[in-house]
Amino acid sequence: MLNGSRKEQQALPVVIVDDEEAILTGLGLLLRGNGLGPVKAISDSREVLPFLESHGAAVLLVDLNMPHFSGRQILQTVQKKFPDIPVIVVTAVQEVDTAVECMKDGAIDYLLKPLYVDRLLSAVRKAKEVVELRHQVNNLREYLLGQDLKYPGEFAEIVTQSAKMQSIFKYMESIARTGEPFLIIGETGTGKELLARAFHQLRRVAGQMVSVNVAGLDDQMFADTLFGHMKGAFTGAVSAREGMLSKANHGTLFLDEIGDLSEISQIKLLRLLQEKKYEPIGSDVSKNVNVAIVSATNRDLKQRVKEGKFRADLYYRLATHMVVVPSLRERKEDLPLLLEKFILDAAQAIQLQELPTPSPQLIELLNCHDFPGNIRELRGLVMDAVANHRKGILSMEVFRKALTGSGQSMLAGEVAGQEQIPLYWEAGRRPPTLKEAEEYLITYAMEQSQGNQGIAAVMLGLSRQALNQRLSRRDIKLHRF
Repeated sequence: MLNGSRKEQQALPVVIVDDEEAILTGLGLLLRGNGLGPVKAISDSREVLPFLESHGAAVLLVDLNMPHFSGRQILQTVQKKFPDIPVIVVTAVQEVDTAVECMKDGAIDYLLKPLYVDRLLSAVRKAKEVVELRHQVNNLREYLLGQDLKYPGEFAEIVTQSAKMQSIFKYMESIARTGEPFLIIGETGTGKELLARAFHQLRRVAGQMVSVNVAGLDDQMFADTLFGHMKGAFTGAVSAREGMLSKANHGTLFLDEIGDLSEISQIKLLRLLQEKKYEPIGSDVSKNVNVAIVSATNRDLKQRVKEGKFRADLYYRLATHMVVVPSLRERKEDLPLLLEKFILDAAQAIQLQELPTPSPQLIELLNCHDFPGNIRELRGLVMDAVANHRKGILSMEVFRKALTGSGQSMLAGEVAGQEQIPLYWEAGRRPPTLKEAEEYLITYAMEQSQGNQGIAAVMLGLSRQALNQRLSRRDIKLHRF
């Protein structure tokens, strides 16, 4: 696996950008001759970004003074769009201020012409090693997933027997103590905050975990919430306020709904990640902070980056480590465990003396539902069903309503995306016979359950055996009244 990754990385070219053909030729020969090829030479700075979009690069060497686009403009754009490509500035400009500004813009090195061969080769090799290490980390994820959980107790709150979830747990164990940002992507209700808590516990740090939902926070509120403010910093600031970063110091800061962050707030967060320090509103004194940033979102951040709604450099910072949480419909094997847990939780909450017993057909019924609200939706359904429970078998009416997407039962209301079941006949037509009505209802139930006799039987209020007998002794045909 790792060897394959290395070959893939070697196929990426070292891209040299300079308007002097002699320099392009000389550097190309030097790099190829020392095993640092392939090399792509570009003399027109306007061609750089299209080439990177199509082919990528292992390293980018760029001159500063060129027609059309300067080297610094290219550097700044690459850092925003391709932050994983290391950039080395190669120039005759011997100004300290210019070198400092280029390094601030993200250059990993600044080489002066005329070039020293050993210095150039060393810089390119180190840059390629950085990129290769990133690829190795990504590939090591799968390798680490083969290990058993070392700390299963940290995931006790998460009820699952899903192999996908177990893989996520193993990956989290392998990266929790790095202190690098951790991004959790998943639909609403999949348990992202529970994963964040488990991640914090795995870190074994002295500080606490502090959670902030950034959705709906404007730039002022975002800064005030995270950084705090000094007395008199703005109208209404009658006293100093400690920010969430201070509370989370030496611990974990969990930023939920990170995909909704505004552009200005994104810049503030990026600066925090880069410099590991911040200033409270109204203060000129920076405070150092040692905190791991865990973020979560139900949005497609890559798509938002393409749309220009989320900064690419911030995305790559936040996604140093990343997991995608499977939805409940992707882990239906967890339904029995979750159902059992939620019945117990609900019974304890309303102090039932006797636990409700779920019907054997309930799991089959739940398996037919997509659960757009995921685990949170299932929990709500169970809580509602138990709250209306009296004794004996747990009523399935609440679950039938969820499956149909309406407030009525499957046989009396509208099915999501379907017309109402026509349990009537037009004026002037004879009413259906009992046999015709039975055939129609059975056919309809089998269609809606996609041939699952257990679900169809539940819909019709029959036992599975009774439905099976009716199906076997009749050639059921669809009737429309």
